[in-house]
Amino acid sequence: MMNKRNRRSFTDEFKEQIVKLYQTGKKVVNLSKDYELSEQQIYRWIREYEDSGSFKAADNRSDEENELIRLRKENQQLKMENDILKQAALIMGRKSHS
Repeated sequence: MMNKRNRRSFTDEFKEQIVKLYQTGKKVVNLSKDYELSEQQIYRWIREYEDSGSFKAADNRSDEENELIRLRKENQQLKMENDILKQAALIMGRKSHS
């Protein structure tokens, strides 16, 4: 049986405190050890906070990334609609041949 790694979640306030500790001179390596966080996670929070002041993914995406997400959703919707129409055409074809 596989062990699933428990994913920790952090409030925006906690993330902001970590960033502010970094900004006041605390080293990422020490923050990582003191708070049992990965260095990559801390660097990501620093980048997000400095780029947009937000830790929400949508606030940190470029216009191109947002457009790609929108287009992928639209594409998925169109595929579903196309499949529904194909099924309807098959059903209608069977009824007309009966």
